[in-house]
Amino acid sequence: MDSQDARLPNTTGQVITCKAAVAWGPKQPLKIEEVQVAPPGDGEVRIRILFTSVCRSDLTFWKGEGQTHVFPRIFGHEAAGIVESVGEGVTYVKPGDHVIPLFSGECQECKYCRSGKTNICMKYTIDPNRGFMVSDNTSRFSKDGKPIYHFVGTSTFSEYTVVDQGCVVKVDPRAPLEKICLLSCGVTTGCLGASINTAGVERGSTVAIFGLGTIGFAAAQGAKIAGASRIIGVDINPSKKELAKKFGVTDFLNPLEYDKPISEVIKELTEGGVDYAIECIGNTQLMEAAFASIHDGYGKTVITGLDSATKRVIFNPVEFLFGRVLTGSFFGGYKGKSQLGDLVQKYMNKELQLDDFITHEMPFEKINEAFELLDDSKCLRCILHLN
Repeated sequence: MDSQDARLPNTTGQVITCKAAVAWGPKQPLKIEEVQVAPPGDGEVRIRILFTSVCRSDLTFWKGEGQTHVFPRIFGHEAAGIVESVGEGVTYVKPGDHVIPLFSGECQECKYCRSGKTNICMKYTIDPNRGFMVSDNTSRFSKDGKPIYHFVGTSTFSEYTVVDQGCVVKVDPRAPLEKICLLSCGVTTGCLGASINTAGVERGSTVAIFGLGTIGFAAAQGAKIAGASRIIGVDINPSKKELAKKFGVTDFLNPLEYDKPISEVIKELTEGGVDYAIECIGNTQLMEAAFASIHDGYGKTVITGLDSATKRVIFNPVEFLFGRVLTGSFFGGYKGKSQLGDLVQKYMNKELQLDDFITHEMPFEKINEAFELLDDSKCLRCILHLN
């Protein structure tokens, strides 16, 4: 696209004034404001955001239910753009590079990063309550001289943002940024992440996907790639039935159409339960239903969603005693900085589908409409065009 290849103005070392969607309080409509974005500090990268989308996690923390309120704030974490400038000590990227910001950073030096057992990083671990940069506990955003807080180290609802060098991945400049921006959260979490990396779906297995949003459809796509023989999609929105087929769903179940728990329906269809169940919404009742749907002895449930911090789930310990497994999947187990580039190449090689996840596109100024669409479950991903 022409917007991706346009020359960036020489703003290195300068404070940039640009548009950002600022959340001034929980559930308050985002307001397009002119904000100031400071130059990157040591080990930091300033990015010109070209495309961003709204994820359900943005909605969760914008609503602030059961959360620590950190406002005013610039949300957003699913995006792509071009490096505008870099701070001292940054050698991994340079101005002009095409990049994806990462809410799940990777320092490649801490005990977690060196363990090879997790994609969590001690230095750049996600902390929704942190509103400052890791390096110096200050914000790079301000308005009228007062700080505006960051969100999970990315804050992509702004024409420019500053991230730590461990929270950005350089990508193939031939890849369309308006498509691959989806890899910075939902699709990666669900597809090769939750289904293959975490669940370990194998050829011939049975899978139940609870919640058919972006992560749910991505999880279905991952199960299809892995060769699952039966992929059951569970959702109360009947309009998703046809779309589900595109992502590999073989059976669509609407809990509202049955007079018994959906877990019992699934067990009847699969001779005692599925091999794998993946909860993709962040609803504690669905988490319990997913766990109840897996087979005794070897069934595995993967949780990818995030509910209000005040919610709790209840399980009978006996169910664990007989071999059922419950685990979580954070960003699908992917190390963003060192592995996300491979997913970009899979998309370029037509091994991974992204286009069908994009149901709406809008100018950045209509971001509140995008929030409403997602909150009303009327879209998968709405791509917002900046600049």
